[in-house]
Amino acid sequence: MQTINIHEAKTHLSRLIAQAQHGEPFVIAKSGKPLVMVSALPSVQDQAKKRLGFLKGTMQIPDDFDRMGGDVIPSMFAGDEA
Repeated sequence: MQTINIHEAKTHLSRLIAQAQHGEPFVIAKSGKPLVMVSALPSVQDQAKKRLGFLKGTMQIPDDFDRMGGDVIPSMFAGDEA
């Protein structure tokens, strides 16, 4: 991991951020002492990919799901009691 002093980081910040986005984190140091580590955050798209299918196999949907309650629901909207 690359260590950069504060002055150089300020001078080349755009280039350093681009490197971090491509998976090359770096450390900013002051007087040779490390202060912070800069690395890219995962993108929203990466997070969505990780969550895709996380409930797979945990529940079952009945075949008549889209018709369930079809005889009761219209009467509920009409104000009739079922």
